[in-house]
Amino acid sequence: MSHKSDIEIAQAKTLTHIKNIANGLGIDEDRIEMYGKYKAKLPLDLIDEDKIAQNNLVLVTALTPTPAGEGKTTVSIGLTEGLNKIGKQATVVLREPSLGPVFGIKGGAAGGGYSQVVPMEDINLHFTGDFNAIEKANNLLSALIDNNIQSKVNNLNIDPRTILWKRVIDMNDRALRDITIGLGGTANGVPRQDGFNITPASEVMAILCMATNFENLKQRLGDIFIGFTYDNKPVFARDLKAENAMAILLKDAIKPNLVQTLEENPAIIHGGPFANIAQGTNTILATKMGLSLSNYVVTEAGFGADLGAEKFLNIKSAYAGLNPKCVVLVATIRALRHHGGAKSEEYNTPSLERVKVGFKNLEKHIENIRKFNIEPVVAINSFVSDSKEEVDYIISTCAALGVHAVLSEGWAKGGEGTKELAAAVVDVVENKATQFKPLYDWKSPVKDKIATIAKEIYGADDVIYDKKAALNLRRIDRLGFNDFAICMAKTQKSFSDDEKLIGRPEGFVVTVREIEIAAGAQFIIPILGKMMRMPGLPTVPASENMHIDNDGVISGLS
Repeated sequence: MSHKSDIEIAQAKTLTHIKNIANGLGIDEDRIEMYGKYKAKLPLDLIDEDKIAQNNLVLVTALTPTPAGEGKTTVSIGLTEGLNKIGKQATVVLREPSLGPVFGIKGGAAGGGYSQVVPMEDINLHFTGDFNAIEKANNLLSALIDNNIQSKVNNLNIDPRTILWKRVIDMNDRALRDITIGLGGTANGVPRQDGFNITPASEVMAILCMATNFENLKQRLGDIFIGFTYDNKPVFARDLKAENAMAILLKDAIKPNLVQTLEENPAIIHGGPFANIAQGTNTILATKMGLSLSNYVVTEAGFGADLGAEKFLNIKSAYAGLNPKCVVLVATIRALRHHGGAKSEEYNTPSLERVKVGFKNLEKHIENIRKFNIEPVVAINSFVSDSKEEVDYIISTCAALGVHAVLSEGWAKGGEGTKELAAAVVDVVENKATQFKPLYDWKSPVKDKIATIAKEIYGADDVIYDKKAALNLRRIDRLGFNDFAICMAKTQKSFSDDEKLIGRPEGFVVTVREIEIAAGAQFIIPILGKMMRMPGLPTVPASENMHIDNDGVISGLS
């Protein structure tokens, strides 16, 4: 097993020119827009609905994770390598990393070991500028709002106290959560309370990921709900004539990005919304692009299946008409120990008893996936601290439930370490897959949709609403947004809204504290607990361990 860091492994690889990756997908190099030798934009006219219907979509999600994460991206990339190893044409389709987590706690987010997408430094940093474009489009709308309040001509009579729209920056910066703007005299605008979210939490990000074409993108941007006038009338971005200018800033960002894996297989990376606030998956356009070009597409959704997979299936797949044929549940022995009661310092200490207790968490996720009429496969993401008896227990217990559980060694061995996982996925896709069905109808009453998710997916006994949430429900009804999807915002650390309830909690209720509206994305966002849209840096940020030499070689970015 290699002891090299992720970045050392990536830097040791000689990349093939991106035109060769495009040619492997049947795309002439004249059709791609190259960003240097190893990155390119793909034109939207490559999307082919007939081919999409014929090809196979596989979703990678996970059990409820530990703070370190369980390696969904690494498994997604490794599975793609394995599928190609066994003769299937496969492309991995992923989200773009955010600079906030890169320099904060997690470091890079381009996979790991011998299951990476490259060039990993570019992907983890500015990439092709998509996040910058989203940030600028978001902040253009903020500038237009404050300009309208200041202006005596064409003033929309916006009440500054009701403005819901915030500025964004792609960095963890807690000092920007709550700020006051417009100070310094009348020439500097009207003073009001404001704040910054991190770019992945922007509704513009969510909109880009839900858009089906450029015209749909413009319409959604115009539908962004800003706030109210002094006489209590709703104000939208279209009232400021903002949608075309915002779309101009996104004209290149809407095109999916093509890169490669370490084994020179195609990777499409596009969009990057948070999973515990937004939908936590790549763009509809990127997923459809992959399905237009490859027989198999492997994609992932953030955090555990109760967040990422639920939203991928009930929101993205339901809206876009996608038909996922298999769901891969990533499990690690350390996470099962955690859900069995192990403390963080005990995560790497073998304990079959704790794994047996923690398995209840994985079992609930298996049950949940089957509620969507999809068969899961369990990928045991291998770590050196795993014991054979722990791995054997998971495999045999899953088998008793009629589920393939396979050891995935993509980090250490790349595609060679995931061929068995790939074969298990192909078996489900070709022999067991049935038509996916969402868990709820978007047109159902809002409280019914929330209750369905809370009871069926989380296992809650009931849902209660704080006073503010009850008022928000009346506002949603008045604005006519009842037919929107539900995008639940809760902790990723538990099925419940209490992160301390690990494993498979029972006999609990969830509390909706408030409900936000993302009218352009067509989401209603119930907030369970206190959710952070602007993270802070840890005491020792990952950035402190990063270095760049005189030749521009980076270390520590992993």
